[in-house]
Amino acid sequence: MKLVLAVAWLAFIAGCATDQGSKVGKKPIFYPPPPAAPRLQFLVSYSDEIDLGMAVSPLATFITGETPRSQPIVKPYGVLIMSNQIFVCDTGTRTVDILDLVGKTMSRFSPADAGKFGTPVNLAIDEDGTRYVADTGRNRILIYGAGDALIGQIGEDDSLRPTCVALGKGRIFVTDIKTHCVRVYDKVGLKPLFTIPRNPDEAEEKEPGKLYMPVNVAVDQSGRVYVSDMATCRVLVFDAEGRHLRSIGTRGDLPGQFARPKGIAVDRENRLYVVDAATQVCQIFDADGKLLLFFGEQGGSAAPLSLPAGITVDYAHVGLFQKYVAPDFVVEQLVIIANQYGPKKISVYGLGHKR
Repeated sequence: MKLVLAVAWLAFIAGCATDQGSKVGKKPIFYPPPPAAPRLQFLVSYSDEIDLGMAVSPLATFITGETPRSQPIVKPYGVLIMSNQIFVCDTGTRTVDILDLVGKTMSRFSPADAGKFGTPVNLAIDEDGTRYVADTGRNRILIYGAGDALIGQIGEDDSLRPTCVALGKGRIFVTDIKTHCVRVYDKVGLKPLFTIPRNPDEAEEKEPGKLYMPVNVAVDQSGRVYVSDMATCRVLVFDAEGRHLRSIGTRGDLPGQFARPKGIAVDRENRLYVVDAATQVCQIFDADGKLLLFFGEQGGSAAPLSLPAGITVDYAHVGLFQKYVAPDFVVEQLVIIANQYGPKKISVYGLGHKR
C-alpha cells in the first residue's frame, strides 16, 4: 500500500469521494478520488433495525404514512464486530447495542443489579465470548460471561476512570484518565502487572512517553501498545513491556496531524487507523508512522463522518458486505466507524484494491 502524501492531500481538497451513494445500484463512493487508484469504498451505514434489512409491515406503513423505525442507536462510541454481530457501546441509551447482520435484528444488552451500566464507552470481547466493558459512569471495567452475567470487575472506590479496554496475549489494557496512564492486568487473575508509563507520577513533561489524557488503546499482533492522547494530540506507541517506541502526529488540522484523536485500531499489516472527532476524518498510517491515506465527508454527504469516536478493523466478515462492493473492486478488510452525531451512526468501509 504505497500512497504518497500528495494523494492524501488531493483527497482532502477534493472532498475525498467520487460520488454519493451507499446502497446497491448507486454509484459507489471511493477514496481517494480519481485519478488516484481507489483504496477504500464506503459500503453501508446502520442506525437501527430498518437499516439492517428488518422486514417492515406494509399495513403499518399504510396507516401511518411513514416507514416505522425501530429503536435507534443514539450516541455510539466503542464498536467491534464478532460472530456476525456488530457490538456498539451506546452512551445515549447506556446499553451495548448488538446488530445481528444475519438475523437482521438489533437487541440491547442492558444488565441489571450489580452488573448495571453507568456509561459504557468501549468494549473488548475475548475468543470465548467474555465481554469487557469500560464504564466511565461506574469507574469500572465490568466483565460479563457468555451468559451475560457479571463475573468480575476491575476498579473499586473510584480508583480509576477507564475510557477504553483492549486485550492482548493474556493481558488486559485499560486507559485511565484519572492517573494519566494505561493500566496492564493479568487476564486470568485480574492482577495488576504494571502501568504505561511505568511511573506516571514521576514522568517529567518533556519525557516522550508521558501520557496526559489517554482515551483509547489498541494492541497489535506483536504486543505493541498504541494509545491516543487527546491532550497532546498524538498517538504513542509502546512495546509489550511499556517502553516508549515512537509518537505519531502533532497538534493541528493538516494531514498527519490531530485535533481531537479518539478511536484507534491496528490491522494485520500494522497499519494504524485514527479517527479525529474535531476534523472528522480517519487517517491511516503505515508501521513507521507515515501517512498513507485519510478520508472523511461533510455532514450532508451520503458517507459522512460526524463526530467519529470508535473504530475497528475486521477480516472475518467481508463476505457479509459483498453485495455492496463495486464489481471492479476487491475488499480485503472492513473498517467500521461509530459516529456520535448525524443520521448514519455506524459506517462500514472496505479497504482493498481495484480488480
